[in-house]
Amino acid sequence: MAGLGRHGDEGDRAGGAGNGVVARLLRGLPGVLIGLGLVFDLTTPPSFTGSTFFSAAPLVAAPLLTLRGAALIGVLASLGVFLLHVHHGTSWKVEALTELATVVTVSGLAILINRVVRRSGERLASAREIAEAAQRAVLPTPAERIAGLSVSARYEAAQADAFIGGDLYAVQDTPYGVRLAVGDVRGKGLGAVEAVAVVLGAFREAAETEPTLEAVAQRLERALAREGARRDSLDAVEGFTTCVLGEIPPGAGLLRLLNRGHPEPLLLHANGELAVLAPAEPALPLGMGELGGWPDAAQQWAFPAGTTLLLYTDGLTEARNVAGDFYDPASRLRGRIFPGPEELLGALSSDVRRHTGGGATDDMALLAVGRPGRGQPKRRRTVPVVRRGEGRA
Repeated sequence: MAGLGRHGDEGDRAGGAGNGVVARLLRGLPGVLIGLGLVFDLTTPPSFTGSTFFSAAPLVAAPLLTLRGAALIGVLASLGVFLLHVHHGTSWKVEALTELATVVTVSGLAILINRVVRRSGERLASAREIAEAAQRAVLPTPAERIAGLSVSARYEAAQADAFIGGDLYAVQDTPYGVRLAVGDVRGKGLGAVEAVAVVLGAFREAAETEPTLEAVAQRLERALAREGARRDSLDAVEGFTTCVLGEIPPGAGLLRLLNRGHPEPLLLHANGELAVLAPAEPALPLGMGELGGWPDAAQQWAFPAGTTLLLYTDGLTEARNVAGDFYDPASRLRGRIFPGPEELLGALSSDVRRHTGGGATDDMALLAVGRPGRGQPKRRRTVPVVRRGEGRA
């Protein structure tokens, strides 16, 4: 799998280089059209004209080039038509003047289109920056080292260039040890982000004060119920959130988990063995307490040095290939060894993109927490929020 991650990086670089070549070819297309118009007009009888190529060039340039580039293409196309008619001795004929007027008019429209496209692009870029800032405010990048544990996180949106979604993660050093949460709010867009903010806000407060994971879960349940009653946009249905809560006490080599309807976490051992941390009994997601009551019960597993805990949302397990096969992280990771959580998430993300062919239908949040083994170096790297489509092969 480490090799798999390396090949994935090479594929990402190749994909980026390929996209750059395509972009350059598209930007050169208006000039090619003008050249075709000249060749067509000079090599065909006078009754044939290349004005179609000259008219198309400014329109193609409008969304692809800068304002100056689009204007230059318009001038070259108009000048080409004029010089060709001078060459043929038909400069003052009605047909020649009509063709020239058509190309000049289209060139003017192309400049107008270019300005509209540019302004729309600036507004879209501003909206993306706002969305990115909102996402980072709700889901800040966790520190790489928390209470002696190695931490790495990624958020990949299903929609290209989108940041806002309903998946969440949190890691926090508390008096009871490192506590963490990974969840998935039903819904999309700003409504889902509201619910994410409610869950994370309640978790951060409860993680510091509640002595048990069971009490933390109940605090989250009450927070969603209270917010659902207060807001029409966050009713009982929208507040439905699958979640895994975790606790790693200091120095105990133990891990406690409480699962509320969420995909089972994975525990990767230093020798390549893998364990699926399935709950003893299934439980309803958070926000559905009115449908039934049951006592929450956290389960405990050994968490020795060299092991890594992987938590994820269903965007990972519901990723499908062209044949409709779901991605199975347990089978893909079993027997693999990674230097640390960051390398694990990098290889996993690349493998999912290969499995799906670069597409996805749901957002995906990944959180990996490792207990370093002896002699493992302390690493300092930034963990970015990753959009689907970046570096696509």
